[in-house]
Amino acid sequence: MSEQPTRITIEVRPRCSIARAWAAYTDPGSITQWNFAAPEWHCPRAENDLRVGGVLRTRMEARDGSMGFDFEGTYTEVVPQQRLVYALGPDREVVATFRDTGDGHTEVTVSFTPENTHPVEFQKAGWQAILNNYRAHAESAA
Repeated sequence: MSEQPTRITIEVRPRCSIARAWAAYTDPGSITQWNFAAPEWHCPRAENDLRVGGVLRTRMEARDGSMGFDFEGTYTEVVPQQRLVYALGPDREVVATFRDTGDGHTEVTVSFTPENTHPVEFQKAGWQAILNNYRAHAESAA
């Protein structure tokens, strides 16, 4: 059995300003538009207290109501339009960075500590699918 990596990193480059990329990533109304990995799922609610010590809460549910789960992280660092860090309990962390590429795009990189329940490739694919939805939403609202 292979050892879990300490971090998984994914990224997208939405064609929009860094201000738009940040807003699409942090606004609760926007989060509900992109925060799911497959069309059979949705994010019916999101709350985001965007400050150190503040909490990000989202709910992901199957559209048919058969299952769902809550997601919660506590911010440990917030640098507007640059960097977000939030803890998922004592042993997991998510870091999101935003960089203006100078060509009309914003590079958004998300690095996270994997959990031990699901295979790494499953986690990476799921988070990448969510980030791809985010990119589409950020671009459509630009």
